[in-house]
Amino acid sequence: MDIVLPPRTVIESDVQRALAEDVGSGDLTARLVPDVAAQAELRTREDGVLCGGAWFDEVFRQLDARVQVAWNVPDGAFFVAGTVLCRLRGPARALLTGERTALNFLQTLSGTATRTARYVEAVRGTHAKVLDTRKTIPGLRHAQKYAVVCGGGHNHRMGLYDAVLIKENHIAAAGSVAVALAQARALVAADTLVEIEVENLDQLRAALAAGATRILLDNFDLPGLGAAVRAAAGRAALEASGSVTLDNIGAIAATGVDFISVGGLTKHVQATDLSLRFLPS
Repeated sequence: MDIVLPPRTVIESDVQRALAEDVGSGDLTARLVPDVAAQAELRTREDGVLCGGAWFDEVFRQLDARVQVAWNVPDGAFFVAGTVLCRLRGPARALLTGERTALNFLQTLSGTATRTARYVEAVRGTHAKVLDTRKTIPGLRHAQKYAVVCGGGHNHRMGLYDAVLIKENHIAAAGSVAVALAQARALVAADTLVEIEVENLDQLRAALAAGATRILLDNFDLPGLGAAVRAAAGRAALEASGSVTLDNIGAIAATGVDFISVGGLTKHVQATDLSLRFLPS
């Protein structure tokens, strides 16, 4: 799977906001340090999957273009504890001012990629694809969805604007599964993804009868997922969703569903433990 960075403007905007909230009118503490040339290295204290190099680089580019970052590990690569991920060279004040913001991006996105890789590994041997959701950190959706791909996962819709997902309240407002599907198809382009959420086998059958091509199975238990796969018989792609964990995703995948969406990929993120240290002159 190709790993494609978000547009340059997205990365620049992410970093501008982050620096504005951290640096503000200026780094008072960095003024205590002589602005001489310095070197530093970034080392990891735990295993993981790297993600966020472009945001890390952009922090220092916006602060001082003289900072140079040389990466030893690319985005999407697995690393082990103790690895030197990159080395930096540049003005000491810029390195100090950018340290926390750069690490915030890299630790958060590497944590997202690492968590995703664990879920992907748990479904290995099945044909199920692990999907992200819209449960992302506000302002970092493009970045976190990129991190999911770095971890071997797949992206669901980016937002409310690029796909239709008909949920229980939409069905209730429309009056029925069939009416909701018909209204959705009439409102969007033919190549727009239209997916409908069902909560039981009766709704699944109604969705299939109405010609649904992608169906989300909301909080089905394992027997229910197996029954849904048999009922669909390949007529629609099926996505399992709800209460998915590392402990149960393998069993969910074994039922034969096509996709498994996991909000925890981007919502329950533990930052990767990284350390940036200055080197002796």
